[in-house]
Amino acid sequence: MFCCGIPCKTGIQMEKMPGIAEADESPTSPSLPDSPWPPTSPSLPDSPWPPASPSELNVVADMETAQVPPTELSIIRKKGFGTTGKRIQLLANHFKVDVTDPDAIFFQYSVAITTEDKRTVEGKGIGRKLIDRLCQTFSSELGDKRFAYDGERTLYTVGPLPFDKFEFKVLLEESFAKHPGADNPGANGSPHEETKRSKHSFQSKAFIVEISFAVKIPLRFIALPLEEVESDTNYQDALRVLDIALRQQAANRGCLLVRQSFFQDDARNFSEIGGNLMAVRGFHSSFRPMLGGLSLNMDVSTTVVLKAGPVIEFLLYNQNVKETRYIDWAKAKKVLKNLRVHAKHRNQEFKVSGLSEKPCIQQLFSMKLRNDDDKNQGETINITVYEYFAKHHGLKLTSSAYLPCLDVGKPNRPIYLPLELCSLVSLQRYTKALSPIQKASLIEKSRQKPQDKIKTLTNAVGNNSYDHDPVLAACGIYVDKKLIEVEGRVLEPPKLKVGKNDDCFPNNGRWSFSKKTLLQPSHIDYWAVVNFSARCDTSYLSRELIKCGMSKGINIECPYTLIEEEPLMKKSSAVARVEKMFERLTSKLTREPKLILCVLPEKKHCEIYGPWKKKCLSDFGVVTQCICPLKITDQYLTNVLLKINSKLGGVNSLLAIEHSGHLPLIKDTPTMILGMDVSHGPPGQSNLPSIAAVAGSRCWPLISRYRASARTQSSKEEMIDALCKPVDEENDNGIIRELLLDFYESSDKCKPSQIIVFRDGVSESQFNQVLNVELNQIKKAYELLEAVIIPKFTVIVAQKNHHTKLFLANGPENVPPGTVVDTKITHPRNYDFYMCAHQGIHGTSKPVHYHVLLDEIGFSVDGLQNLIHSLSYVNQRSTIATSIVAPICYAHHAAAQMGQMLNFDDLSEKSSDVTSEGNIPIPELPRLHRNVKSTMFFC
Repeated sequence: MFCCGIPCKTGIQMEKMPGIAEADESPTSPSLPDSPWPPTSPSLPDSPWPPASPSELNVVADMETAQVPPTELSIIRKKGFGTTGKRIQLLANHFKVDVTDPDAIFFQYSVAITTEDKRTVEGKGIGRKLIDRLCQTFSSELGDKRFAYDGERTLYTVGPLPFDKFEFKVLLEESFAKHPGADNPGANGSPHEETKRSKHSFQSKAFIVEISFAVKIPLRFIALPLEEVESDTNYQDALRVLDIALRQQAANRGCLLVRQSFFQDDARNFSEIGGNLMAVRGFHSSFRPMLGGLSLNMDVSTTVVLKAGPVIEFLLYNQNVKETRYIDWAKAKKVLKNLRVHAKHRNQEFKVSGLSEKPCIQQLFSMKLRNDDDKNQGETINITVYEYFAKHHGLKLTSSAYLPCLDVGKPNRPIYLPLELCSLVSLQRYTKALSPIQKASLIEKSRQKPQDKIKTLTNAVGNNSYDHDPVLAACGIYVDKKLIEVEGRVLEPPKLKVGKNDDCFPNNGRWSFSKKTLLQPSHIDYWAVVNFSARCDTSYLSRELIKCGMSKGINIECPYTLIEEEPLMKKSSAVARVEKMFERLTSKLTREPKLILCVLPEKKHCEIYGPWKKKCLSDFGVVTQCICPLKITDQYLTNVLLKINSKLGGVNSLLAIEHSGHLPLIKDTPTMILGMDVSHGPPGQSNLPSIAAVAGSRCWPLISRYRASARTQSSKEEMIDALCKPVDEENDNGIIRELLLDFYESSDKCKPSQIIVFRDGVSESQFNQVLNVELNQIKKAYELLEAVIIPKFTVIVAQKNHHTKLFLANGPENVPPGTVVDTKITHPRNYDFYMCAHQGIHGTSKPVHYHVLLDEIGFSVDGLQNLIHSLSYVNQRSTIATSIVAPICYAHHAAAQMGQMLNFDDLSEKSSDVTSEGNIPIPELPRLHRNVKSTMFFC
């Protein structure tokens, strides 16, 4: 039995491999040449999965009656180390940490801060100031102890404080005005003559700080090898104390803190990225357990901050307009909310809460007059902000007189400040979405060559003087000044099979089709081109595409029709433009096309892209490829054809060992591979629904063919909740059932006996949820189909969001593709390793950190590492090894593409529909048409 033109059960090779597009034709009768297109959508077929036998059903009934809860799985331990590959000497950005006083004990205390009238005080800024003042004022009462304080409710000391519980009255001096109303337009007060304007003074405000003992944390938990520690919790608690000490040290230097990264206000660290935004370079630092003991992981980190300066200037740059009259004030209100500004007339900082409803020259507020002869408050008058500043500050407002004011007060007590008197404070993190140009600039400014990064990190460790930190020094923490040396191995790249039974040997993680053909090319006999771009010559484009296709083995006929967008439609909405184009297209076509090539007006984030994909993939069920060529080169067209061929069911290349049907542990046992990922809302729109996508392999024994399924879920929710759903839930039985049925149909009616799960995007704290929540959902979905026999699972988490970098010990280049490290810097107990499968061209390569949580299949260490390495070479849309395995790449692409079909801009504006949790109601993704749902539409 052959599927997709590749042998499914044997190593016999077919002489002729028919196109997948023909094998996947719709079971309904094809439309006649003269019939209108599109045809009506056929109904969905019944499940092809065979029902369980009566004996199996009896077993299931017994199981359900017993209601035995699933056994909780634990993360497996390290199996050993790999041996294959060429040995190579490397450096890692970890610095060895010695603990000279392992008998030291951290004492954890709870902190409660209130005002004198017992109101709770929140906020890290005020908390750190109070604890600093507490240490200065009551040093002897505290036994001269130094604290590691998290800025909120917990602090730690090395050794105990004199008492288990005590409270102090702490005074903080703050700048204030004698007559608040005089300098705070909008507050009730009494303005007076210019000569008697209030001057700044200092006022002491009292706070009650209560400290009470909570628990002891022995330092020996991190001084001992991890395998000797009773529990991971003890170990993590001790590490947390050390990390808090690092954060406190950075906070004392006035740094911006972003989790374990810190950024200093130094002009040398800033670079402009456009829109009045700055990329600021800082450092990440955290203590990490490793096989060689404890280490300090130090890395260069970059974040985006607002450029300090006039608020008006920021708004002009932010909205890309030249004059204030073009500013969108609704957008300005959103972007300014909660930012800190400096008011130059008072030399004081405020936090923006909103904007005034009227311009400065019209905005009224109430203030009380003060009579010079009578010190009691007089009558209340209404005065405009403009008039107030002219009379009581001698300031004639010019540029902001007809602009809204900043509101820096509270909802029931506004305080208005004219825009021209306010400047943005430095080191304010920008968390909204960046434009494509800003993203590209940020990436460019963040890059560092390997040798430059080594020098930067070595200098940083020396300059930060960790050995002199009072808390770290008290427990004998010593940080080495040199990067850790580690041995790595470079795995051999897998051999690939391409057209005409040719072998292809990747070099430095790359290969080319310049003189080769595709393994299984498609035949495109009926297709169309639509053009939304005025600058693209579609006639020339189609000729060059046909010519390039012929050289790659793809037989492409001339397009049936070329449609240019009407010039008048360019000013219409994206949906209207797409609808009009489809209206014209369907009037021209007589039957269903195999492909629609769509030329977009803009390269990335084009507003037409989402509606166009929805129309093609959901409404009409036709494969589409969107392009926006700046230059029509052979390489560009080859890359486009790789995507088109994959979408139409063709195969560009396969692993040679996969092509011959000799994959270890996979060739004899039906094996399914899953790649799972969750895509969250863009920065600044984190309340938007998240999109979970799973890519599943098909056509076993292949590991290069996939389909994908996606669902929406609650915003910021990382665990996928749609893997399995009740059978009667609105014809949606969950992602896994959909993928299992497709595997069965495309794999000679074989059910998977082994499932390899690759999970992306979860932290170490979520590993148990992956094993005991998501994996149970996958098993449940299988039970609903199979009834009894559950496959064996291997579960692997792939982490990209970490801070370990690898460098050649002797050389300025990046580490070679295929570099693996599974010793010294890896976890001392868990089964993990670092792999850099790709070739780093710009900056410093970042390896993927793989964690093996479960391995019921029983891979050897070398076998699993080689399989993962090989899966970086099977991405059908690429001729370079990807940094992460292809199933995860596919899941990521599917989530991104399906997300484009939802109009998130409309969702984010529906504030009236926000739920009680503050989230937007979760919309459903459009259902893919049956003609395309099994294709690699995401390529």
